[in-house]
Amino acid sequence: MNHPFASRSGLWVGALALALAGLVTSASAHESGAQKLTVNFPNWQHYTDIRDQYSPTDQGEMENLNHLKRHLERDAASDVPDGDHLTITFSDIKLAGDFEPQRGGNWDEVRFIKSIWPPRFNFTWELTDASGRVIRQGSEHIVAMDFKDTIVPDATDSLGYEDVILRNWMDEKIH
Repeated sequence: MNHPFASRSGLWVGALALALAGLVTSASAHESGAQKLTVNFPNWQHYTDIRDQYSPTDQGEMENLNHLKRHLERDAASDVPDGDHLTITFSDIKLAGDFEPQRGGNWDEVRFIKSIWPPRFNFTWELTDASGRVIRQGSEHIVAMDFKDTIVPDATDSLGYEDVILRNWMDEKIH
């Protein structure tokens, strides 16, 4: 009989799944960020720059958007009051930095971060209560010209500047 965890990788994945299930069941009764937040990326194919490399892939661009969504969900878990719901709809995103393929080699996969290429976000948002009544709403156009002065807590986070900028926005407008 084949067991789903018979292979080494299957055993590791199974153990990880069980560990994560334990974390989820031991979580507090507070709503998760995913329950408190809806993030929409309509027409993402036309955003200014969500590229994962100089010649972008749809999969890589979607991973960048999912990365932003996960960080917004994490922030919403603590910033959006229980029972309320935040909806964010992005109309454009320009990630910090740019690619410099003229360097040759594999450099076309490296995003160079320079102050001349600041991150930019255009989006609308709406915070509603449990009955669906709008508490607050707005439209944002964030251009973080001073982003290089931002302290990024995780130097390995490929979208660290963007995460901090959106976190600061949520702290200011929602918290």
